[in-house]
Amino acid sequence: MIRQWMARFMVGRYGMDQLNVFLMVLYLVLYVVFLFTRLIALDFIVLVLLFVTLFRMLSRNIDRRRAENAKFLQLTGPICRRFKSCRTRMQDREHRYFKCPNCGQQMRVPRGKGRITVHCRSCGATFEEKS
Repeated sequence: MIRQWMARFMVGRYGMDQLNVFLMVLYLVLYVVFLFTRLIALDFIVLVLLFVTLFRMLSRNIDRRRAENAKFLQLTGPICRRFKSCRTRMQDREHRYFKCPNCGQQMRVPRGKGRITVHCRSCGATFEEKS
């Protein structure tokens, strides 16, 4: 019964997105810091974060919330891609990664082949690297 009521209540409202998840995680982290430090300013910031998150989640202005989330994803996209790239490199033990000295394109070659000539598919540059 409560689930049905909540589903009816949320019809036409924005709900959760990546920006709201980020705000909630930031809220939780700052709240834990507040519990240890008891800084009044931090308490105020935590409350503002909570109210902003709730406002965004319950908002009926879906287009504006989507635009805010798109801007957030645009700003955080390069950072997320960098972390994913680093994680992939750390987990991949079968390949070695290089950047083209000419255009900066990232390339992957098999490990253990000795000195090899690498050909960049983007700019056509050729260079020698140790795999």
